[in-house]
Parts: sequence; C-alpha cells; structure tokens
Amino acid sequence: MTNSTPTPLVDTLGRPIRDLRISVTDRCNFRCTYCMPRSVFDKNYQFLARTELLSFEELHRIAQVFNRLGVRKIRITGGEPLLRRNVDKLIGVLKSIPDLELTLTTNGVLLPRMAPKLAEAGLDRVTVSLDALDDATFQKIADVDLSVEDVISGIDAARDAGLRPVKVNMVVKRGINDDQIVAMAERFRGSGHILRFIEFMDVGTSNGWRMDDVVPSREVVERIHARFPLETVDPNYTGEVAERWRYVDGAGEIGVISSVTQAFCRDCSRIRLSTEGKLFTCLFASAGFDLRTPLRDGASDDELAGMIAQLWRQRADRYSEIRSENTRPLKRIEMSYIGG
Repeated sequence: MTNSTPTPLVDTLGRPIRDLRISVTDRCNFRCTYCMPRSVFDKNYQFLARTELLSFEELHRIAQVFNRLGVRKIRITGGEPLLRRNVDKLIGVLKSIPDLELTLTTNGVLLPRMAPKLAEAGLDRVTVSLDALDDATFQKIADVDLSVEDVISGIDAARDAGLRPVKVNMVVKRGINDDQIVAMAERFRGSGHILRFIEFMDVGTSNGWRMDDVVPSREVVERIHARFPLETVDPNYTGEVAERWRYVDGAGEIGVISSVTQAFCRDCSRIRLSTEGKLFTCLFASAGFDLRTPLRDGASDDELAGMIAQLWRQRADRYSEIRSENTRPLKRIEMSYIGG
C-alpha cells in the first residue's frame, strides 16, 4: 500500500481525523429509553440480516485504510457489541495494526464471560454504561429484568482482566436519575474507575428528547463539588470529549460530556462506521456514505482511502453548535444504529 494521502488529513474546519467508531451489530439485550426504546424497536422492527453486516475481514481492511489516513483510536460499539459472535477475534485481528488504541463500549452484563477473552485478544480498555445505582431506576431506564449488580459484576470482571481504567458512563436525565449523581460519584470514588456524566442528547428521533430533560454538566459538577471538592484537570489530548475533574483529596477523577450545553464540535476528530458499512461524519447526521458497495465491488485500498479522504475533506458538521428549534425536525440516525 502506497502512502499517497497527505498527512494530516483535515476537514473544512481544520479538524484532523483521529478516532474511528465501528458498530459491529445493531442488536442489543437492553432497551434503554434514551437509545433503543421498546416501543420502537420491539414492534415489527427489521434488524439487519447477517449478510448485510461487514465481515471481520472487511472491518480489518477498512481499519487499516483508516490507520493509514491518521486514525489512532478505534472504539467498538453496537448496539451491544458483545452480542456479535466471536467479537474477541475481531479485536485480535485489529490489534495487528500498529499505533492503534482499541476500546469497546458495552452495557457490561456479558463481561464476566467475555472480559478475559477481550483482554487476551489485545483490547486496551472498556467503557461500561450504568445510569443508576438503585435497581428500580436502573430497570426503568434500561427496561430489562436485570439488576445493577449484573453490571457491577461486569465492571469487576473487566478490572480483574486488566482492562483498566474502566470508564463508567452515566446518561443523566432530569427527574429520572439526576438524584443518583452524588451517589454514583461516591460509589466509584477511590475505585480506580473513571465515572463520566453525559448530558441527555437528541440523537435520533425516538427518545422523546426535550431540552428541559437535560441536566447541564456544570450543575453535575456543582452537586458533586458540594460533597466532594473537585478541581479541573487538563485534557489528555486535543479533541477529548470529556472535561476532566479530579477529587482534591486524591480519590480519582470524573468526567463530564457536555454535547448539548457546551458543544465541542470545533475539536471533533471522530468518524463512525455503521454495522453495514456506511460512514457518518457526525453523530447527528441524517445520511451516511456507502463504503460497503465499493469494498465488495473490488475497490483497491488506494481507492477506498481516496473516497474516505474526500469525504473527510468536505466535512463541515457542527450540529451541536447550531442546535436550535430549526434543527429539531431534522431526520437523524438512531443511537443504537451508530453506537454513540
């Protein structure tokens, strides 16, 4: 493969391509109300057929092309990625690509069985979603007959397998689970894990999003700071989505992701690949670029790289910065389809 593409590859706003998120399945064993509500996804919903999914060989090839273009981090997502059969084998294949950080986002309940396999395959870290500590609230949000302990067991399994630090993501929705903010902070203080609070986002059109339901990150920080004093921490790298805070007493750190109230579009370096091979240059996009067809029609690596480079160079997305009443009616991809 020749290195014919200029480096760095930047879009119209000067943002480099750095992070690729790969969705490996559109299926999930949860029905979270903000992502995959049962009212939509359990009523004659057509999930993708296996032949429509990109194979591990195709994903490996695409990942190599992206690595050549400047991608240095790949996150495996879904749906629930641990539902994809032999996903640890995919991790092992991707691990052969040089200078690449590999992470995976999961709801955690399959980690007790899968964490050792993922670690052995070369996965660097996992992020686990957990939106409450009491079972009643957790079950209301996740819409499953499971307990918080099922997720905690997964977090423990990831830690024991060496997938550390585990990042724990909590989507905060006012009146639903915002009373859990301080309790979550207390639970994970001193654990070695990094708890991150995410503003409820208007991804897709099925989650009933309203601005009134958003708890601003500054309010989250204020609530925790009142109980456990915090101080700011510099970002790990340009474009990091989470604003970092650490406990003054040294008990670890938290992060807040403020894509609604403090948009970070200006530094966004992410591109997303859907389960069946469509590229999306924004989480709030309405349409994707079909990469599967040229891939399966015999396009060379140079040709694929050229298509991706052209797409990125034309990118001008900044939805969170222009969010308004005028953007609300726009069609947007669903969170479960693209993996966040």
